[in-house]
Amino acid sequence: MNSNQGKIIRMVVILALVLLIVGGVTRMKKKDPDSMTLEEYASRQAEQQGAGSDTPNPGTQSFGGTSPASESSPGANASSAASSGSEANPTASSGSGGTDLSGATSSQTASSSSETDPAAVLASHLVGASLNRDIPLEEVTVYTEGFYFAPLSDDLKRYITGVSYPADEPEDPAVTYEDLRYVHIWHYNFEGEPVEGELICNEAIAQDLLEIFYELYYRQYQIEKVSLIDAYDGDDTASMEDNNTSCFNYRLVEGSSSLSKHALGLAIDINPYYNPYITYNQDGSIRVSPEDSAAYADRSVTFPYKIDEADLCYRLFTEHGFIWGGNWNSVKDYQHFQKTP
Repeated sequence: MNSNQGKIIRMVVILALVLLIVGGVTRMKKKDPDSMTLEEYASRQAEQQGAGSDTPNPGTQSFGGTSPASESSPGANASSAASSGSEANPTASSGSGGTDLSGATSSQTASSSSETDPAAVLASHLVGASLNRDIPLEEVTVYTEGFYFAPLSDDLKRYITGVSYPADEPEDPAVTYEDLRYVHIWHYNFEGEPVEGELICNEAIAQDLLEIFYELYYRQYQIEKVSLIDAYDGDDTASMEDNNTSCFNYRLVEGSSSLSKHALGLAIDINPYYNPYITYNQDGSIRVSPEDSAAYADRSVTFPYKIDEADLCYRLFTEHGFIWGGNWNSVKDYQHFQKTP
């Protein structure tokens, strides 16, 4: 064999390797996230680890502190991607690669942590996530990186009891602990940084919230914070004043004797400070809640974080069958989305 023939053979081998790698990456990018239990996910990861693959799995995830990469959006199409962002909430281009999932300080993958300590898979600096980490893996449903829901652990039940859940459970409660689910998400804050968030909601809308919040995350829609209402002692006004996005809170509709949809875990308030609750008095005056949000009561004005019918948040929630409080007549609740399953 002469030197020219050797060079040709080496070039053919290199080209074949490049084609194999490109083909593998292309197949990975086409893979959409599917709902699965965490146990199924951990099992899959363990099999891949055992196979000794050097190619990273696009779904590699632990429930740890590094934000997930924004890969292909489930259910998104080219037209919606082009038109989904408002001025205050710009559309994001997709990223690449898989990373940690939900809030641990280490960067272990789900496969390695689940093999040694299943509880470590649910580790997070968030209060709710930390209290809920002892839930059996088979009861945790994963949508994609950083987005999962699970039943409430005994520790989490104790944490919310007497705050967002009644200390003395009614004889015929509108919702029970077993009806509720802990939801972990990621979102972009007002600094444009990806951060963790957590909610408690009714099981009936848990999957909806995962899908909606993933789409919002993918589009880099900005939500200032998403914390359990218990961090505010169950005080809805305090939560709104702090612009906290929240869901479950066993309380009455403001100014009435009727239970709110929040009491059922079927309603959520998004960026409430910029999207206030407005009631109209007989003398023609209005009452804005929270009071400091009066500047945002005039919805004819353009301002950041405003929810209206052109907003991505509105479109996603209504596409999932939610009703928007901004369309009500007797009151206007621009922060509020609710669903009756």
